[in-house]
Amino acid sequence: MALNEAVPVSSDTSDPNQQEKKTKRIGDRLVEKGLITPDQLNVALHEKQKSGRMIGETLVTLGFLSEDSLTSFLAETTGFTRFDPKKTLIDPDALQLVAKKDALKYQILPISIIPAKNEITIAMVDPYDVVALDKLKQMLPRGIEMTMQICSAATIIDAIHRVYGVTTTIDGIQKELAGDKTAAKQNLDNLSEEEAYSHPIVRLVNAMVFEAVKMGVSDLHFEPEENFVRIRYRLDGDLVTTHTLHREYWNGIGQRLKIMSQMNITDKQTPQDGRFSMNMGGRDADFRVAALPTIHGENIVLRVLDKNASIVPLANLAFSENNMRLIQKCLARPEGIIIVTGPTGSGKTTTLYSMINAVNTPDVNIMTLEDPVEYSLGLIRQTNVREQVGFNFGEGVKALLRQDPDIIFIGEVRDDATAEQMLKAAMTGHQVFTTLHTNDSFGAIPRLINLGLQPEMVSGAIIACFAQRLVRKICQKCKTSYTASPDECKLLAVDPKTPPTLYKGAGCSDCNNTGYKGRVGVHEILYIDDDIETIIASNGHKSALKAAAYKNGFKSMRDDGILKVYEGLTTLHSLTQTINFADRL
Repeated sequence: MALNEAVPVSSDTSDPNQQEKKTKRIGDRLVEKGLITPDQLNVALHEKQKSGRMIGETLVTLGFLSEDSLTSFLAETTGFTRFDPKKTLIDPDALQLVAKKDALKYQILPISIIPAKNEITIAMVDPYDVVALDKLKQMLPRGIEMTMQICSAATIIDAIHRVYGVTTTIDGIQKELAGDKTAAKQNLDNLSEEEAYSHPIVRLVNAMVFEAVKMGVSDLHFEPEENFVRIRYRLDGDLVTTHTLHREYWNGIGQRLKIMSQMNITDKQTPQDGRFSMNMGGRDADFRVAALPTIHGENIVLRVLDKNASIVPLANLAFSENNMRLIQKCLARPEGIIIVTGPTGSGKTTTLYSMINAVNTPDVNIMTLEDPVEYSLGLIRQTNVREQVGFNFGEGVKALLRQDPDIIFIGEVRDDATAEQMLKAAMTGHQVFTTLHTNDSFGAIPRLINLGLQPEMVSGAIIACFAQRLVRKICQKCKTSYTASPDECKLLAVDPKTPPTLYKGAGCSDCNNTGYKGRVGVHEILYIDDDIETIIASNGHKSALKAAAYKNGFKSMRDDGILKVYEGLTTLHSLTQTINFADRL
């Protein structure tokens, strides 16, 4: 189960007898937890028979139990996620499905909707309320899967009045700001919680953040110019301008982003880093924020760390059959170093987390050292590097080794001290995962030697070196086939007289007429066998490593990418923008 996954409504909620049994069990469990006394339960059950109310509502009405305590108890014992309006952004598209009068009458609040998955998340006071559930089925699209979150009646009524009482769409908020010249100039630092929730600048920032996460954006760029502010999203690796706002809004927007990230709002002359978390209707997302002074004001970039989107099974990362076989071979080794290389944003962290998850069982002790910890993983001890207090990667690995680990993940090898400690860990029986910034898998070996490690020591400690890049994925809804052109045949190194069938996206509403949706990895894995180990030990040249690897069946990122072109996962155009094809031009 994902970190914050709510339990779907069970199919037996329409059975009154089943409902009565559930009610009795709730009362008994409240007594067992010490939240109410047996006498209070007896009084509440007697009152329930007269009023017809649910036992929980009756206990709250009698003053035996607070709404907050009841909600926390239900969330803990039923498996439903608790709805917290202070930490949740509401999807405007979901709100349009339920009228405010119905939301108040049945105490329900639509939080988010994902049309592509036919899923909707609903906050409710009572997820077993048969009348409310029947009404929802009438209002919502046929066959949609409902996921419930629970909260108290007071909380949901307050949230309904808030979200239905203001504009939540980006265009609507901009029109509202155009008619209210004072709102953009107001100091947001002194606003109360109620004022902040309804302020148009706060709603505008929330709406853009929600939109970005829903689109699958990896970064949000807020870029002030002389007369306007440009908002760009990095979507599938490309920066796309999505909004252009008047310059007068920037002071408020920048201030709000810095308040959310716990930055110093008065300091606009030095770079700052911050972080905040939000719940996007059942999806937890962390945001890493960086502010940099420019000649037109502070440039602010948000990196989206979407937990649900990033921790995925290895089988879903589009590894070829050959590479999956090599990965299983690597993970079966009890000790040694597995290195994943590539530039920033190439998916190294995703690949490493997926591999660690594949070996994450209760009988092994996995510990990580990261800067910072990006995604929380169950059963794994994760630690942040804190350079400002002297706790760097080198010192961190020393500390981890005293915690009796079986597997260690080092976020990045940056210096000789970290490299030395990593090597010691591998040579003392640990499996080590880490990253390096090199152009390909072969570059990892000379990089480690440049960091002061002895070649003969490296040769016996390295299990494999991975390299990867991300290329744009063809939209599967509008994918169409075509015959390769002569120029494409040249890039593919095939005879143009018998051109192969390739694929591209024709463009549709699902991919915003780009022909692409999402990204897919292209990989290469240099497995360190006996031949390559001998070359490394003798400090052999990179060319000797390549010759030995290709002799033993090595497949480069270009080979893997071409395979994915033939499979219809990506286009040759996208591949050549990411992988070097200069020798075939």
